[in-house]
Amino acid sequence: MQVLVAPDKFRGTLTARQAAEAVETGWMRVRPGDDLDLAPMADGGEGSLEALIDALGGTTHAVTVRGPLGDPVEAAYGLAEAPDGRLAVVEMARASGLALLSEARRDPLSASTFGTGELIGAALGHEPDRIVVCIGGSATNDGGAGMAQALGARLLDAEGVDLGPGGAALSGLARIDTTGMDTRLRRVKMIVAGDVIDPLCGPSGASAVYGPQKGASAEDVRRLDRALAHLAAVVARDLGIDLKDEPGAGAAGGLGFGLMAFCGARLRPGVDVVMEAVGLGARLARSSLVITGEGKFDAQSLRGKTPAGVLRLATLAGVSAVIVCGAAEIPAPTGATVASLSERFGLEQALSDTRRCLETLSEELAARAEDLTGKTEPFGRSGLH
Repeated sequence: MQVLVAPDKFRGTLTARQAAEAVETGWMRVRPGDDLDLAPMADGGEGSLEALIDALGGTTHAVTVRGPLGDPVEAAYGLAEAPDGRLAVVEMARASGLALLSEARRDPLSASTFGTGELIGAALGHEPDRIVVCIGGSATNDGGAGMAQALGARLLDAEGVDLGPGGAALSGLARIDTTGMDTRLRRVKMIVAGDVIDPLCGPSGASAVYGPQKGASAEDVRRLDRALAHLAAVVARDLGIDLKDEPGAGAAGGLGFGLMAFCGARLRPGVDVVMEAVGLGARLARSSLVITGEGKFDAQSLRGKTPAGVLRLATLAGVSAVIVCGAAEIPAPTGATVASLSERFGLEQALSDTRRCLETLSEELAARAEDLTGKTEPFGRSGLH
């Protein structure tokens, strides 16, 4: 049997590659004659740089940039020679990510995407034809203002003084001057790979939906939402671009908005970008079964996340799918099987010994390999015994 193994990360426990290798280890103990094709996946968030560069045989390069609160951090970007030219990959979480801050230091009022702009600038030095900016896992809520400043834009207050870092400072924005922006941006095609379609402002915008997980209080959310709306109004007036309600503008605390407004970027679903890079469609066509998954399988999983993308291509290819996950909050989609670690082993063991649990679960899946191609109900404690 040809089995394609294409999971995303299990956040906090396994990277996408570690998850794929755990599935392979367990499966091969039972069916050593099968051909397993590992394709670690991502959806534009953390892990996307690794997935894209691994798929394209590229290299990573480290540079010191400003972290979300201005501390120096070492962040990597990637370069690869693709069929249509040189590709650079920037993962904003490496420079401006929530994981770079302890919970006590989370401060969405002050956090900046300046370091992400520095990463883009470093990548521009290699004269790429395209830059993919993977956005997700951000600590920021500044509408991409810091990123724009790092690339030469000036965001000025009423006295003509450059704004300080963070989303809260945007309420004092009076004028935008882009004459000093890096001219190399004009020669490169920029693609933003994300996994959300939220607008910049409002009840489904960046501040309301994602601000609380970054440490924003209810009052902070209101303040940040007003500041981003003001940024959008000044951008519309000074740059002639109205993007406030554009789907995806609210991604990564509004970085999606900033990349479109200041860099002419185009937003695409991150999972589509990764699937194209790894050639997932062609690999599915050669497969009898695909195994995908992530840490939590919930309603969001079917809205632009890795499982949704893989299931979409699997349906087109007529290939049955298994979704392995740490925990499942929704039933299996038609044509797929869900196998949950917490359901099988209990939540405590699933979190403390994730790799071993995933290997064992994969052994049990392999033991029923011939039945999986038509199975649609979820596996529970009894379903794998």
